[in-house]
Amino acid sequence: IYKLIKMSQEAKSFSYSPYSHFPVGAALLTEDGDHIFTGCNVENASYGLTICAERIAIFKAVSEGYKRFKAIAISSNLKSIITPCGACRQVLREFGKDWLVYMTKPDCTYIVKTVDELLPLGFGGDDLDEHQQQGQ
Repeated sequence: IYKLIKMSQEAKSFSYSPYSHFPVGAALLTEDGDHIFTGCNVENASYGLTICAERIAIFKAVSEGYKRFKAIAISSNLKSIITPCGACRQVLREFGKDWLVYMTKPDCTYIVKTVDELLPLGFGGDDLDEHQQQGQ
């Protein structure tokens, strides 16, 4: 876990955050434990087009063929724990409920929660499957 946290801290150094000056990094571990994908937040002058570090790491992994994950670590320069935004929680949920989210401080201390704990009663693909089955 320490390696994952350190990689998320390194990833934040690549942040493009000229507007918020709030760099965030993420490191995503695939379920097989063999691959780590990193991401950083990338801002845009049209603020709605900004993308969070967590989503970039996930999208990179998916673009390389990985869709099952074991854990993600998130880092910022906050003195308190960094937590994923609502949009990121929904994207995390897209890939399962039971994998781990390590929310860190700069000193590498962290709290860990499952995706389900961060987005209780979340909506995912399995809910769509259930809806489609009811319509048949």
